[in-house]
Amino acid sequence: MKSPLKTLIYKRTHRGDPDDSGRFGINHCMGRVRGYDFEAVIGVGGKRPDRGHEEIAMKVNWIGIGPEKVVETKKGPVLQFEIFRRLDEVGPTLQDRAPELFSYMFVEKHVRYVLSQNLPKEEMQREVQRLLRWAEEGKNIPKPGPIPAKKKNDSAKCGC
Repeated sequence: MKSPLKTLIYKRTHRGDPDDSGRFGINHCMGRVRGYDFEAVIGVGGKRPDRGHEEIAMKVNWIGIGPEKVVETKKGPVLQFEIFRRLDEVGPTLQDRAPELFSYMFVEKHVRYVLSQNLPKEEMQREVQRLLRWAEEGKNIPKPGPIPAKKKNDSAKCGC
């Protein structure tokens, strides 16, 4: 992996987008933000995920490296990744793996998403790169369970 990769880091509210095959945007999550210029994505569970998805809170939920646009929609592209690791509820807490980034996103600034090149401290950028290397190597990556089936009252579109 060349370093450093421009990375989108965002808080998510539910599982299922991206799907098991790594297609990001199938439920319109993050909309036009998916069209920004980045080379990797780290999805982190927000403090208060949707009901039924609470176990993803503040954990590294998924990492994708090498996005490719597979479909262009009015709400933004659907992306597929060269390297994709879905962790969901079995991922490590962001605070354990990237304490400076955790503090920035959850304590200091409460940002919904950030591009790594805009992070204010070099240590945060190093933490992002370490997470990407961990995903690229695939060592000690826990396997998540199946994505829960949608309930009848769940909307087909993402509320994020």
